[in-house]
Amino acid sequence: MKLLRYALDGSEHIGVLNGGEIIRLGVTAMTELMAEDVAFVDTGIIDNLAEARIQPPLQPGKILAIGRNYAEHARELDNEVPQEPLVFAVMPSAVIGSGEMIEWERAITRQVDWEGELAVIIGQTARKVPEAAALKHVFGYTIANDVSARDLQTRDKQWTRAKGMDTFCPLGPCVVTADDIPDPQALRIVTAVDGMEKQNGRTADMIFSVRRLIAHLSRAFTLHPGDIILTGTPSGVGKAQQPPQFLATGSRVSITIEPIGTLTNHCRERI
Repeated sequence: MKLLRYALDGSEHIGVLNGGEIIRLGVTAMTELMAEDVAFVDTGIIDNLAEARIQPPLQPGKILAIGRNYAEHARELDNEVPQEPLVFAVMPSAVIGSGEMIEWERAITRQVDWEGELAVIIGQTARKVPEAAALKHVFGYTIANDVSARDLQTRDKQWTRAKGMDTFCPLGPCVVTADDIPDPQALRIVTAVDGMEKQNGRTADMIFSVRRLIAHLSRAFTLHPGDIILTGTPSGVGKAQQPPQFLATGSRVSITIEPIGTLTNHCRERI
């Protein structure tokens, strides 16, 4: 099932995406659908996708991200392949939806990069979860662009500003529920910048699987419904291009993961 959060006629709604139509549900937030006894109530209202403004699928409680989770990506930036998950946090205020603008100030960064990723949405509270039971705590999956200011990564020696600035975490366009993606390690991630393919990887190549990440993270943090895990990016980021390539005003980044769809955002650098 594909679930969409969207705005129409001045109100926000949650609906089931069905081709060019949205079947409106009787809830106002994605997290309402995560209760164990919830019923997906069809209101009988059908909305036109072309008339709706797509919103981020949800406003996460916390965003936990994994660095260097693909060996080739670690190597392309001359980094060591990690022996355990490299965890950092992204600010929830960085979230925007598909079609919204990625923005930054030139005075802060001049090296803004793309990172197409599979995002895991937690649907049940998870604490010290074994790997074998980890996927039972997943509500669904969406697409993320873990936008990265490479110069800030180098200068700050940690990643809070580089990864967490406003607009630096596009999510969407929809959520595919976990029952429609029984194996999150069998997906392809393709990132295109201005129509040119830059990344083409498979989630099977993750060093640490989704199961392993949930088990690892839930030992340190209680994962709550609506929390999101960004699972890392394949090789092909801008910094590793020859010569390096970075986003600029007018750049268009599109990340495709089937069966989820395509997350697309344009960019604007403010002087």
